[in-house]
Amino acid sequence: MNYENFKTLSVSTDKGVAFVTLSHGEINLLDMDMLIDLDRLGRELEQDDEIKVMVLQSANPDFFVAHADLGTIATLPSEPAAREETLGWINQVFDRLRTSNTVSIAKIQGRARGGGSELALACDMRFGEIGRAVFGQPEVGVGIIPGAGGTVRLPRLIGQARALEIILGCGDINAVVAERYGYLNRALSAAEIDMFVSSLAYRIAGFPAEALALAKESVRFSGSIEDELNHEEVAFLKSVHSEPAKRRMGAALGMGLQTAAVEKCCFTHIWAPLAGV
Repeated sequence: MNYENFKTLSVSTDKGVAFVTLSHGEINLLDMDMLIDLDRLGRELEQDDEIKVMVLQSANPDFFVAHADLGTIATLPSEPAAREETLGWINQVFDRLRTSNTVSIAKIQGRARGGGSELALACDMRFGEIGRAVFGQPEVGVGIIPGAGGTVRLPRLIGQARALEIILGCGDINAVVAERYGYLNRALSAAEIDMFVSSLAYRIAGFPAEALALAKESVRFSGSIEDELNHEEVAFLKSVHSEPAKRRMGAALGMGLQTAAVEKCCFTHIWAPLAGV
């Protein structure tokens, strides 16, 4: 896949990971140009079997994505247009991060407010830099409400009370608080974040694509606990009988898995010898 000719972002690929770097004007404003690029990027990633992980980051040290463009918002209709699709276009663009087999990781090292926060929330994982990452949903302060998942995804991550604190209070929260609330997977120092995120992305990209897709889909599946457990059982058995699983389980046993010596090791270091199996 040739990831070129984007207006607001650039893409580099390596070992199954696509590093997507946002670079759009002075503050990385989420406008129609960026949305069009994100839509195209998501569609292309869905068609690229070689890419298993996407890391979304910014070239601007001060802004991940500032927020949505108020000028664009002002042109929106007063109610949703008639459509055959389940979701409106903007929500389709963001929700593709959830439904895609590609694992999405947001690496946030600047301000992510409004639509920028919602873009990060749509990703599978989020990591923020201590002392630089800033999060907020300031829409109510200008008389509107979050419109790209903020009132939906945020309370699912951090609970309704904390979501209301952020959405109604319109204040900023830093990376340390965001981690404590559950908005971030981890708050990391400037010295740690690049290595941690890239190492995690490469490690995930080294695992079988089918297992990644099944695991992500099972975690995202929603229903009663009985529905979720039955759904997991079906996905689990499907994964067990996949060819990559058969090869890798055999190779792991051959390396000494299920012996005390190997089981005492950090499992992070066990996966490298299985690369290519």
